[in-house]
Amino acid sequence: MQSCLYECRVMHHRLVPKEHKFSYRIFVLALDLDELETCHKAFTFFSLNRWNLYSFNEADYVPTYEKIHNPSQNTSIKLTPALNNSLKERVISYLALNGIDCAGGKVTLVTVPRIFGYAFNPVSFYYCYNQTGELVAAMAEVTNTFKEMKLYVVNKSTVNNRPRFQARIPKNFYVSPFSKVDLAFDFDLYEPSDSFAVRIDDYDGELKTLISTMSGPKRDITDARLLGWLFKYPLITFRIIALIHVHALRLYLKKIPWFKKTSAADRQKDLFRPHQSLNQ
Repeated sequence: MQSCLYECRVMHHRLVPKEHKFSYRIFVLALDLDELETCHKAFTFFSLNRWNLYSFNEADYVPTYEKIHNPSQNTSIKLTPALNNSLKERVISYLALNGIDCAGGKVTLVTVPRIFGYAFNPVSFYYCYNQTGELVAAMAEVTNTFKEMKLYVVNKSTVNNRPRFQARIPKNFYVSPFSKVDLAFDFDLYEPSDSFAVRIDDYDGELKTLISTMSGPKRDITDARLLGWLFKYPLITFRIIALIHVHALRLYLKKIPWFKKTSAADRQKDLFRPHQSLNQ
């Protein structure tokens, strides 16, 4: 089985206008999308597209069967896959529309599963291979607390013969009320192997404003580990959303400037599942 777990530490370090830093431990699933049914049958506490202690719903990801909101001028993407297309088919179709051919290859998704049916992933990562087994694409799927979603395709390079994906991409997305919409995400992603490591920095022009990292070692998926980690990492998805609000309060008390979502509605582009405030 190619699918596995990574036991990770997440760190956020805000640099300006005031410093604020925190970290926490989580685990993520790295799912070979060809093995979803296999995982469903192999593990007692994991289910595909239905409720369990841990579950994975394909409709939670890459909703390219929905209308894209406020497409940017350079967006020529015509979204055609239907809801009944598999997640892997939607990923491959989306990358093809971005000029990347992954047909016939595998796709690995690194994400936090639903816990007791509740899902919240600030960011998930797709690593996509071609027919010859070469890793040719990486994509980040960013979700905010309004449940809006945006996809970022990251450029490929090579460092020490290991595939690396690095790009600075205009954000045009409301992720935090304490960060402007028109910043840029600076992605730095390596191929998952015996360990997993990603870094996403925020830039305001050439000024780095926020550092975010996630890294940790690989672990095999077993029923015993899934059950044990329910207690070692209790209610992860609930904890993530709680931490977001706790630290938002701390930033507010530090008098960090904040921005209304509706104040930059026209600069929030290429979104899926737009919040109703953007249509007012």
